[in-house]
Amino acid sequence: MSNQVPVITVDGPSGVGKGTLCQWLAMQLGWHLLDSGALYRLTALAALHRNLALQDEAKIAVVAAELDVEFIPDAAGSARVILDGADIGNALRSEMTGNAASQVAALPAVRAALLQRQRDFRQIPGLIADGRDMGTVVFPDANLKLFLTARAGERAHRRYKQLIEKGIDANLNKIIKEIAERDARDAQRAVAPLKPAADAETLDTTQLSITEVGEWVLALARQRLRIRVIP
Repeated sequence: MSNQVPVITVDGPSGVGKGTLCQWLAMQLGWHLLDSGALYRLTALAALHRNLALQDEAKIAVVAAELDVEFIPDAAGSARVILDGADIGNALRSEMTGNAASQVAALPAVRAALLQRQRDFRQIPGLIADGRDMGTVVFPDANLKLFLTARAGERAHRRYKQLIEKGIDANLNKIIKEIAERDARDAQRAVAPLKPAADAETLDTTQLSITEVGEWVLALARQRLRIRVIP
């Protein structure tokens, strides 16, 4: 039954607008939302809280397998992350957590532990899946696959602005450096490297607004999935 539920996957590196787009789409369509990056951030955050070495694959895989999480999009264009029944706030979005998440995401046992967890989000009426390997690994049969890109400098500025608006301390030069390191690590990892699916639609969002990107996606959804979207 689950593989008959429609899925739209949105992959790409950090700072291209995946999260904002997916939250907007989930609200527009009334579908479920999966922020797969948050699952890795949650795993990394839990590992840091337990003082685990980020290379300790076996122990971190256990942490990943025990995650109890829910994503709730809201009208403000963001999503609340509920872990073990509690809203974890902004802790998930720090650069330290993001960098740690990229490291644990390279561990095969961690990815294996989270694979079925991610697929379990596929429920009626549909799913918007945000990540780096949604269309290539997690949902290879997705009805519509998207891959977003943007220039690195623009992505760093977006990330900096996002963190400052949330009251999180940020350093632009440090973000630029960390984005470059994360891109290299994600693209070169042996398991599920960051790349577009062969049948993905690719869009450079550098000079586009979220509304422009969203309208492009909805037009594709109407065509591919015969979805009726009420303006």
